[in-house]
Amino acid sequence: MDIFLQQIINGLVLGSVYALVALGYTMVYGIINLINFAHGEVLMVGALTSWTVVTLLADVALPGWLKLLISLIAAVVVCAVLNFAIEKVAYRPLRNAPRLAPLITAMGMSLLLQTLAMIIWKPNYKPYPILLPVEPINIGGAVINVTQILILLSTVVTLVGLMWLVNRTKLGRAMRATAENPRVAALMGVKPDMVISATFIIGAALAALAGVMYAANYGSVQHTMGFLPGLKAFTAAVFGGIGNLAGAVVGGVLLGLIEALGAGYIGTLTGGVLGSNYQDIFAFIVLILVLTVRPQGLLGERVADRA
Repeated sequence: MDIFLQQIINGLVLGSVYALVALGYTMVYGIINLINFAHGEVLMVGALTSWTVVTLLADVALPGWLKLLISLIAAVVVCAVLNFAIEKVAYRPLRNAPRLAPLITAMGMSLLLQTLAMIIWKPNYKPYPILLPVEPINIGGAVINVTQILILLSTVVTLVGLMWLVNRTKLGRAMRATAENPRVAALMGVKPDMVISATFIIGAALAALAGVMYAANYGSVQHTMGFLPGLKAFTAAVFGGIGNLAGAVVGGVLLGLIEALGAGYIGTLTGGVLGSNYQDIFAFIVLILVLTVRPQGLLGERVADRA
């Protein structure tokens, strides 16, 4: 029972990171129907920026939580500027192009960011400093630490904040209008380019937050670290219903739970043939099943209903 509870906690933490990244995917897709495959690399840039700032502050007499906060702000700023530039340079000229063109561009941008990060930060793994208390907190025989609690709280607060933004603010109404019909929205006084840029900036902030939390929890950063979380977050967005904010969080959390429980019990279920190092297969099994059985996702709308 202790192992089961521990895997549930691990799954919730991992799923919360996926959910933060999936929210960025689903916001961009909801507005312009684009899968931004460079989103995982924005997470990576955020984590490496945070590591750089924390390293520079290593000899400064500041509390660990304040260093983490300063590095998070720096990561958000850098990622926001980066994502704004990506949208303006790479995606905006292709907005009316065939659907395949921006998809290929997104993949190319992902590889470009990885290469630039490798040049700037070098390819070796870098240990991320421990900034928050690491004393374990016991919960029914399982343990959790302050960083993991912070990840869970960040996901909940982010979802609530985004739901309020989309449903209660002027920018949110502009986002919904642009998603429905950008040309008609422009006739009603909405500036679609500004709305789309704002969406990319918000998505970048979410990716930066996820990157910093991921680095703080797992303790290392590297130029390829964003690829797999980005791919799994995309799976989570599809699982929950891409274009649906609540669906992104539900999909992320469920995917994290499936992956954690699978990693914990796959050895027992297969008689030792497979070990926990095969945990990545579960994300792609889920993706195949969802696309086969329910392509619109758990909370997504049917294409006919949307039309």
